[in-house]
Amino acid sequence: QVQLVESGGGLVQAGGSLRLSCAASGRTFTTYAMAWFRQAPGKEREFVAGIRWSSSSTVYPDSVKGRFTISRDNAKNTMYLQMNTLKPEDTAIYYCAASRVTLGRYEGFYDSWGQGTQVTVSS
Repeated sequence: QVQLVESGGGLVQAGGSLRLSCAASGRTFTTYAMAWFRQAPGKEREFVAGIRWSSSSTVYPDSVKGRFTISRDNAKNTMYLQMNTLKPEDTAIYYCAASRVTLGRYEGFYDSWGQGTQVTVSS
């Protein structure tokens, strides 16, 4: 399995930016894709961005497209989420996840998860 550790969360004003990082260790060679999910209080966890580890092709939901950018550094086994023009509704715990089989929005595709990092956007 792959171990994942997120960092970079914090408190930011609306319109500001944050960059999250997700460091992977363990059986990273089995990773096909990685993704960011988020969960706000009282809401279900939702897909935020995903990336294929080998090709760097990416996918985003409409809610973050044009504001968030996912990337990865294979040499460092690290994935990033650059978040710009943040809105109060982006407030959530952000999780990184790894899949051995596919890239998609369904969280069941992912079998390794980090512990999460809190992002709070004030209005």
